[in-house]
Amino acid sequence: MVDYEALKARVQELAEREWDMEAIVARYRRMAEEGIPRKTLNPDEVLANKEQILDRVQRRAEEYNFLARNCAKGTALALLEEFGLGDLEIIQALSPFPGFGGTGWMCGAVTGGLIALGLYFGSRDVLNYDATGAAIRAARKFMPRFQETAGFVRCPELQESVIFGRYMDPAASPENMAAFAAAKGFEKCSLLPGIGARIAAEVIIESMKEE
Repeated sequence: MVDYEALKARVQELAEREWDMEAIVARYRRMAEEGIPRKTLNPDEVLANKEQILDRVQRRAEEYNFLARNCAKGTALALLEEFGLGDLEIIQALSPFPGFGGTGWMCGAVTGGLIALGLYFGSRDVLNYDATGAAIRAARKFMPRFQETAGFVRCPELQESVIFGRYMDPAASPENMAAFAAAKGFEKCSLLPGIGARIAAEVIIESMKEE
């Protein structure tokens, strides 16, 4: 059962957070200049530090969402950084994905999480059907967990039930976007990238245990 009271309390915490923008920007600038560092993941080490990793990726997804003003970018960037995946062109490609092109059809925390899972489980070889299957299986774990945690996967329901009490539809007009920002939407909506990145990271780490 979704704990809406706990989610709303977390939303308020994010609205009141003192964001260390100097540190967040410096971390991002380093990736922009040097690329996302490649990593050789040690499954035993990752599994032993699972909770620390989940806490870190959640926090960084919240921070990158606030920095980028983009839930899909924030979610994916935290996961790419944590697991040494992809590059910033992938983050660039996620530019229109908040609210699935601003339509509200799908939260960017979901699409950003799916992109990261595709990078981790998928393959550059389009004929590698096993890798495609692995990515889809990971997605089928991720999607219901996100919905079970946040209650919904679409922006209107998430904003109404968890974030604001109503759907603000920020992409509908400059006025809507201004109202969204004034309501601390970029701070409050960081809840969802944090949730999405944490769940996607959990799916990745669980796969290491199964290997």
